[in-house]
Amino acid sequence: MTGSRYVLDVAQREFLTVVRTRALWAVGVGYVLLVGGAAWLAGTGSYLALVLDLLTPVEVLVPVLAFAVGYRSLLADRESGELRTIRTYPVSGHWYVFGVYLGRAVVVLGVVAAGHAVAGAAVPMTVEPTLSVVASHATVDSPALYLRYVLVTALFGLVVLSLALLVSAAARSSRAGLALATGTVAALVAGLDGALLGSLAAGVVPPDAATTLLGLSPNSAYRSLVFELSVAPTGVTVPGGHSARLGAVALAAWLVGALGLASVLAWR
Repeated sequence: MTGSRYVLDVAQREFLTVVRTRALWAVGVGYVLLVGGAAWLAGTGSYLALVLDLLTPVEVLVPVLAFAVGYRSLLADRESGELRTIRTYPVSGHWYVFGVYLGRAVVVLGVVAAGHAVAGAAVPMTVEPTLSVVASHATVDSPALYLRYVLVTALFGLVVLSLALLVSAAARSSRAGLALATGTVAALVAGLDGALLGSLAAGVVPPDAATTLLGLSPNSAYRSLVFELSVAPTGVTVPGGHSARLGAVALAAWLVGALGLASVLAWR
C-alpha cells in the first residue's frame, strides 16, 4: 500500500468517524448558529463591519471547534489498541498522522465555511451600515474583503487542528487529553498573549522583542492577517498591528511544527 493511498484511506475513516458522532454534530451546528446568529443579530450593513464584529468571538469559537474535532483523534486509536494494528502495515507515522489530520480538516473547513456563509448572507439583508467608518469607505467595501477573512479563518482553523492532534498524540489518557485540550484552548485564547503582555509590563521582555513575540502567537498571527487583508484595504489603520508576512510565517510554522511533532509522538 503506497503512502498516498494510505493517507486517503485514513482520511476517509476519520471523516466518517466524525460525521457519525452526535456530539461533534452538536458542536458543528452550535458553531454555525453562534456565528450566523451573531451576524444576523448585529445587523451590520457592510462586510467590513461584519468582519470586525465576528473577529473576537471567532478567535474563541474556532479553537473550541478544532479541538472538539481533533483532540481525541490519535488518542482514541492508541486507547482502543487499533494503533498497534496500524503499525503492522508498511507505512510511516507521518503518513498516518497526515491522514488523520486530512480527514478531520475537511470537517473543520466545512463547518467554518457553513457558519460564515450564513453570517455573510446577513449583509445584503441589512439596508444601513452600523459603523461610521464603513460609511466613509463604502466604495471599497465588497464581498472580496469578507471572503479573504473567511479564508484566513479557515487557515486559522487548520493550524489549531494541528495543535489538537499534537495534544492527542501527547496525552496518555482520555482525562489527560481533555485537560491538555482545555488548557491549550485557554492558552490560545488568552494565555499566550496575556503572558507576553505581562512580561512586557514587568520589564522581563524588551518592548521590541515582546512586539515580535506577540505577532508569533497563533491568535495574533490570525488577527494580523485579517487586519492586513480585510481591514487595511478600506483605508482603516490598526495601531500596533503586525505585518501580514510575519503572521503567515508564524501560522505556517505552527502548522508544520505541530504536525511534525505529533507524528513523532503518535508513533512512539
